[in-house]
Amino acid sequence: MKTQKHQTFRCTAPEATSVLLVGDFTNWQQLPIPMHRRDGGAWMATVDLTPGEHYYRFMVDGEWRDDPECTERAPNPYGSEDMVTHVA
Repeated sequence: MKTQKHQTFRCTAPEATSVLLVGDFTNWQQLPIPMHRRDGGAWMATVDLTPGEHYYRFMVDGEWRDDPECTERAPNPYGSEDMVTHVA
């Protein structure tokens, strides 16, 4: 069994009332992870992920949003891109 590692995700959305983290590790929209608002309009969530490559996006007030801090992206079947994170 692979050991899980803490991975923190951040989204800047000062206007938002709700931000969710969704990805291959949440079955996308089936098990979204609510992010918590911090000062300055930043939202954060820390999750435990298995080592390897994971795909994710944010849902800000019900709208898909990219992570501008993420430089690696992969095309998805919906005509947009998923963000890619690597867990060591």
